[in-house]
Amino acid sequence: MSKRVIKVGTRDSALALWQTKHVIERLEAISDEYTFETVAVKTKGDKILDVSLAKVGDKGLFTKELEVAMLENETDLAVHSMKDVPTQLVEGLTIGAILKREDPRDVIISPQGYTFSTLPQGAKVGTSSLRRKAQIKHLRPDLEICDIRGNLNTRLRKMEEENFDALILAAAGVIRMGWSEKITEYLAPEVSLPAVSQGAIGVECRSNDAEILKLLALINDDDTAICVRSERALLNELEGGCQIPIAAYGIIENDSLILNGLVASLDGSRLIKEILAGKKAESEEIGRSLAQKLTALGADEILAEIRQELTQ
Repeated sequence: MSKRVIKVGTRDSALALWQTKHVIERLEAISDEYTFETVAVKTKGDKILDVSLAKVGDKGLFTKELEVAMLENETDLAVHSMKDVPTQLVEGLTIGAILKREDPRDVIISPQGYTFSTLPQGAKVGTSSLRRKAQIKHLRPDLEICDIRGNLNTRLRKMEEENFDALILAAAGVIRMGWSEKITEYLAPEVSLPAVSQGAIGVECRSNDAEILKLLALINDDDTAICVRSERALLNELEGGCQIPIAAYGIIENDSLILNGLVASLDGSRLIKEILAGKKAESEEIGRSLAQKLTALGADEILAEIRQELTQ
């Protein structure tokens, strides 16, 4: 009997292709009933590199084309960095698996070997993230934060060409590309709280494909999925997108989930940070409750101002 061919959609960046290969290898290791075919797709977010993501808008910026391919039965799966996935999924699709999380922290890469504390006054630091920018400005308002877009290769090249003193990136991508030796410093969450779902790979599929859902359940990491659900619930409650300075990071200790959340103004002058713990079975409720706690402390005012600024 011939094997079912499962077509796996992915962005065409080196990191996205690495993540897709990783997912396929995991699936091949647990079942020999299928063959897998990679289908590379260029998304809107990959095409627009000369405008900040916050200005473009972030609803499905790196996922929409992949989701359309699934809905039109051109592919069966899509592999995503979970931090790119909108909190409201397209009708007819679901996240079938979230793999074990890589290191969720942010890192500094500096040609001169600078760490966060040793960066000289006025140093040029590149990042594409408003979340990172706000937190760094809060602690080091003296630094010159510069927008830098593109895949990891592009950002590293631009750092050299434009004489940046450092880049701030997600550790997960750097590690997955095999570039750990380039990392100058891992930033503690107290310095730069990670983005929602940072470091987690998600696999999306059609919600009515029972065969695929059963297969994906075998590579799902329960603890990572619990943390990601909690972080995404916080983001959804705050009605924030992935380009708003909102951060959340959950960890599991025994049977408890500890969730850290943060909302900051674009210039980093105002920063609200809180923590909430509870049973991991109540992960989404913890996320919503922490969002409400942040709102009561003034997060809604900060977010309203940011949205107004970004639409101008």
